Amino acid sequence: MRSIGGCPAGPADTASVPSPVALSPAAGEAPAKILCIDDERETCSLVAEELVDRGFEVCLAYDGHQGFAAILREAPDLILCDISMPLLSGFELLTSVTALAPRFGRVPFIFLTALADRDNELRGRQLGADDYVTKPVDFEILNAIINARLAGVARSMIWPRLIKLNDREAEALTWAARGKTSAEIATILGLSKRTIDFHIDNAREKLGVATRIQAAVKATAGGLIEP
Repeated sequence: MRSIGGCPAGPADTASVPSPVALSPAAGEAPAKILCIDDERETCSLVAEELVDRGFEVCLAYDGHQGFAAILREAPDLILCDISMPLLSGFELLTSVTALAPRFGRVPFIFLTALADRDNELRGRQLGADDYVTKPVDFEILNAIINARLAGVARSMIWPRLIKLNDREAEALTWAARGKTSAEIATILGLSKRTIDFHIDNAREKLGVATRIQAAVKATAGGLIEP
């Protein structure tokens, strides 16, 4: 397997590609970083080689604990994960990643497993997996799934760039997201309640929602505020 630069050195092996190919990021952009977690090293190597050839940067981890550490360290764009692993199963790992929201809330998580039965797939999806791919791997299908998931994340991040909250709107909405009333926010910011309501209403209209709660949730999800 080729290993060209890539992720920082650590317990997990790494591989990357010098330049993207079709269906990977546009020229001048860094390739998407895929973290593959699987205790079968041959499977990991095969997946990495195939994905590197398709223009992705690939990091590898060989058990659940390694995988969780790699997620924190590498901040991948997408996670491929086996289910049956020592130390920490794929199900347990996904539960741990979910608990880290919103930090990794937009990172697609795909199970890549030999467990083809309905019960395991249902459990994986109930835990929040974005896709469930069974082995042996059809790499054309896997590539299509990865690109679709990455494109979905890209689309979800377009709208925040189109919305411009000014400092007062963002500040007032941040305090609203923390559960403060307009009167309380007015006291905190040294403004009148009417002014706070004005800024929150402006933010709500820009976000295209009906209530300040919806505005706070949407702004938080889009990274426009950090409550």
